Amino acid sequence: MNECKNVFEAILKYGHDEDWIPEPDDAFDCTDAPAGSDEKIEILRRRVELGQPLWHQADRVDYSGLTGAVRPRE
Repeated sequence: MNECKNVFEAILKYGHDEDWIPEPDDAFDCTDAPAGSDEKIEILRRRVELGQPLWHQADRVDYSGLTGAVRPRE
């Protein structure tokens, strides 16, 4: 396998993403996962792999309705 020695060789070999336009498809669904959660990060990673946009207009935008564990101070 011929590996690229630097970013310029990689661009020549594979192209660049300046003209890339993400394509939503039937699998592009919104998520109720809160920002920063492992679930949300996994969903974003999967969207990139599938060539979908990162953000869905109906994704959760706040933390309302969520409860978290309260840990007592030591």
